[in-house]
Amino acid sequence: MTLSDLSDAALRQALQTKLDQKTKPLGSLGGLEALALQLGEILGSDAPQLVQPQLVVFAGDHGLAARGVSAYPSDVTWQMVENFLAGGACVSVLARQHGIALTVVDCGVRHDFAPRPGLLDYKIAYGTGDTVEGPAMDALDCERAIAQGRAIVKGLPGNVLLLGEMGIGNTSAASLLMARLTGLPIADCTGAGTGLDDAGLQRKVAVLAQVLERHAAVHDPLHALEVFGGFEMATMLGAVLQAAEERRVVVVDGFITTAVVMVAHALQPLVLQRCVFAHRSGEHGHSLMLHHLGAKPLLDVGMRLGEGSGAALAWPLLQSACLVLAEMASFASAGVSESTVA
Repeated sequence: MTLSDLSDAALRQALQTKLDQKTKPLGSLGGLEALALQLGEILGSDAPQLVQPQLVVFAGDHGLAARGVSAYPSDVTWQMVENFLAGGACVSVLARQHGIALTVVDCGVRHDFAPRPGLLDYKIAYGTGDTVEGPAMDALDCERAIAQGRAIVKGLPGNVLLLGEMGIGNTSAASLLMARLTGLPIADCTGAGTGLDDAGLQRKVAVLAQVLERHAAVHDPLHALEVFGGFEMATMLGAVLQAAEERRVVVVDGFITTAVVMVAHALQPLVLQRCVFAHRSGEHGHSLMLHHLGAKPLLDVGMRLGEGSGAALAWPLLQSACLVLAEMASFASAGVSESTVA
C-alpha cells in the first residue's frame, strides 16, 4: 500500500479564499483556520463534514510490566477496560458528552472478558513477551495484529478515527520505539508514565536501556514494533494505515498513540497529512516526539492520562473548524464592508 498525496493546490486555494472572505480580519482565527484547511484537504471538500466519529481504545498487556516500569500492576489494564465499558472512565465521559462512538478492542489483555456491546475481541495472546529476554512479539503475530487493525476500521462507519489506548507498561514500549526511531537517548524519551517517583523513573530508564542494548541491531520500523511494541500498538498501526488509506481524519491522542504514528510515518510518510494531533502530553518526551514529526498539537493543558481522552477533548475544535467554513457569513452575504473590520 502506498498512500496518495492529498496536496491539491486548487482545493487549498478555494478553502483559503473561503476563509479569507469570512467576516473577520485575515488570519484572525489562527490555528482554527489551519485546522479547517487540513480537514478540507483530508476530506477533499471546501465544505468538509465530520460524520460518525469513532473513538477506538486499543488495549493490551506488556510483559515488561513485570520489571517494575509502572507504578500500577498489570491487572489495572483489564480493570480499566471494564471501567471504559461501564462508562466510568474519563474517555467514556468525554465521548458521551460529545456524541462520539466508543469502542474498546481487546488486542492482548491478560484477562477474559464477557462479550458485550462496545467490546471487540481481537486478542492475539495474553500480553506480550518480556523485551529484556526477547522480542515482545514475533513477526507473524505483529502481522496478524496489523491486519486486524485494518479490519476493525473497515467495519466502522464514519470518516473520523480518534485513537485511544490502554496497557500498563505501554509508555515504556513507546519510549523504546521513540529512542530507536529518533536516535535520542532513552532518558530523553522516558517519563513517569502512570506516576513513578524519582527512584522508579531511574529504574525504568535503566531497564529500558538494557532492552535497547539487548536489541541493538533492531532499526527497521516494523521490526522495532515487533521487538519493543505491544499488541495494542500493532493493532492501532493497522487501524491508522487503513484510516489513512480511506482518507479518514485521524485524531492522535498523546504519547503512546503518537509513537504508533511515528511507526506509520516511517512506513508511509504521507500518513501525517491525515493526522490531527490533539494535544501535547505532559508525559516527558512527547514534545520531542511531536518536534520529530513536525506536528503542531491543538491543545496544551498538561494532560497525560491516555485512553484517547485528549483526542475526545479536542474534538469540538474539529467541529468548530468545519462549522466556520459552513456557517460563518462572508462580508458579501452579511453586507459588511471589509474596510471597516479592524
